[in-house]
Amino acid sequence: MLLDAARALSPEELNRDFGVADKSVLGTLVHIFAGDRIWLERMHGIKREALVDPSDHDFAKLQQAWPTVQQGWKDWAAGLTDTRAVEEVEFYRSATGGMFRMPAWQIVMHVVNHGTHHRGAVSGFLRAMGKTPPKLDLIAYYFARPSAISAAS
Repeated sequence: MLLDAARALSPEELNRDFGVADKSVLGTLVHIFAGDRIWLERMHGIKREALVDPSDHDFAKLQQAWPTVQQGWKDWAAGLTDTRAVEEVEFYRSATGGMFRMPAWQIVMHVVNHGTHHRGAVSGFLRAMGKTPPKLDLIAYYFARPSAISAAS
């Protein structure tokens, strides 16, 4: 939904600098995508050198790559068990050799929280440009998919 809203922007609007860390709608979307990707790779033991690849800033490529990452998370979650949820995932080695790790469930919570935070920022950028952002609340997602909810009788 948010990518659809961004697709409707002109290149100038997509890259408008809002004076924040990731600068623009595109920069913030790239940041969310890169976070989703790097954490998924870490869940599979893959170490990435850089959070963002230069090609990530190509909006058309971003639109093509993101569904693959989302499917990767779905595939990972499909095999989730109670045991795997609490297994520690090594995700970072410091320059002094220290390894950082945390339980898989905490990583998932971070990924969800990270995406929520930055999607809210993009929503604000859209409003600042006079655009109407898509509804981002989780309940709106559920209502858009009637099979995801059931009515009480």
